[in-house]
Amino acid sequence: MLFPHLSHGILIRRYKRFLADIKLPTGEQITIHCPNTGAMTGCATAGDTVWFSTSDNPKRKYAHTWELTQTQAGDFICVNTQRANQLVQEALENQWIHELACYPQILPEQKYGSENSRIDFLLKANGLPDCFVEVKSTTLLTENGVGMFPDAKTERGQKHLRELTTIAQQDLQAVIFFAILHTGIEQFKVAEQIDPKYAELFEIAMVNNVQTLIYKMDIIIKDGKPISMRLNKNINCNNSYN
Repeated sequence: MLFPHLSHGILIRRYKRFLADIKLPTGEQITIHCPNTGAMTGCATAGDTVWFSTSDNPKRKYAHTWELTQTQAGDFICVNTQRANQLVQEALENQWIHELACYPQILPEQKYGSENSRIDFLLKANGLPDCFVEVKSTTLLTENGVGMFPDAKTERGQKHLRELTTIAQQDLQAVIFFAILHTGIEQFKVAEQIDPKYAELFEIAMVNNVQTLIYKMDIIIKDGKPISMRLNKNINCNNSYN
């Protein structure tokens, strides 16, 4: 996935969830939109480099959108939560996710389940059971390169695991897809200490044959600037029940 033209600045602070102040190389300070409502633990440290896109829509109050964090340790993190589904859709369309490459029909944002949910992708193919894919953007890095999800208690995520478990029990294909959007993450684990209920439901989902896929993004850099990213590396889940 190609980025739009990106500019950069140094993060001063993130506040009110949707806003961040940054300092440009010229010394000018501007406010940009933060398209991430989550905790963003480790993704918004003052002094980090912020890479942002710019919209030409005159109706926008804040023309600039925070896309990537480049940490002071040199890692890149995609903080724009919309990018996770875009990356997965691109990978599905190009058959880069080999476990799902047999599904030619890709339907985003389909209603399903008994809890009024929308699945990120419904995949269809002749002669195969329908495949329901729920995508989770993962950016929380802990010690020794271990990434975790969730980074805060998530009732919405719990609901999705219940829905996927029900789908799997109906002999359909159910997939929880963790999109690793932090280049420093090399392994993955469900964060049971952050959301014990989510971890419990995840274990139940695994017992009921919900498939876990964990793919990590690569960032392509040219002349010191990030120009594109893609999902192409499957990594391991370290939970004892997987």
